[in-house]
Amino acid sequence: MEIITDVKTMRQKVAEARHDGKTVGLVPTMGYLHEGHLALIDAARTQTDVVVVSDFVNPMQFGPTEDYQVYPRDLDHDAKLCEEHGVEYVFAPTVEQMYPKDSRQVDVFVDVRNLDNNLCGRFRPGHFRGVVTVVSKLFNIVRPDKAFFGMKDIQQLRIIEEMVRDLNMDIDIVPVPTVREPSGLALSSRNTYLTKEEHEKAAAIYKSLQMAKQLIEEKGIRSVSEIVKACSTYLAEKGFKVQYFQIVDYDTLQLMQETKGKIIIATAVFLGKVRLIDNLVMEVQ
Repeated sequence: MEIITDVKTMRQKVAEARHDGKTVGLVPTMGYLHEGHLALIDAARTQTDVVVVSDFVNPMQFGPTEDYQVYPRDLDHDAKLCEEHGVEYVFAPTVEQMYPKDSRQVDVFVDVRNLDNNLCGRFRPGHFRGVVTVVSKLFNIVRPDKAFFGMKDIQQLRIIEEMVRDLNMDIDIVPVPTVREPSGLALSSRNTYLTKEEHEKAAAIYKSLQMAKQLIEEKGIRSVSEIVKACSTYLAEKGFKVQYFQIVDYDTLQLMQETKGKIIIATAVFLGKVRLIDNLVMEVQ
């Protein structure tokens, strides 16, 4: 396994792999790898010949009050896990490599319209513009046959799927299910910020999503406002500050009045100072 830090070398390595007739899989990450990331890597390992894991904390997707400077980083640990899981290349570029003019002075972006109106996009203006811009850069550098994204960040996944479609990118986007702890808590790098007590309490996030599913399937409730009110109240009573609890159409990511078809039930909450997200996808007849 090799750690590559510059764009030119990364391009050369994947060009050599393609020349040999090999397929290339990309797993974009911001590092500090956990079992959720490893599920993405394992999926890439089984579906492509050469696996590239990008390890880059992208400054463009963090707002001015968000945790870019303190976001957890551990490249040595990440590289060890990648090697153990059969990764050929870890692409860990510097900010200067990815943004030669400075990330604060970028003039050309890949932008997002409509798909970021709700869920996290509503509360993090500019975040998904930063995400799709850096992902498009990674796609241009690595030129993967397939790219692997976790369903925990469902809005990100859907936006990347639409970016590839709208911009005619010849890349297969492979969704990988959320990896959870036995309690149901979705794995996240931000879980490291939680105290032991908060970590135990955080299991209620997934329970709130299951509650919504039960209200739909077992109680026959179709009113989104009724479901959202019940689940938001449950989370608030458990000590969470609810940023949003929303139900949106899977394809358009637009809010719904009644649950129908393929939907996303999603929430973002604060537990202390830590912001956590989770979601559940389901079909409603």
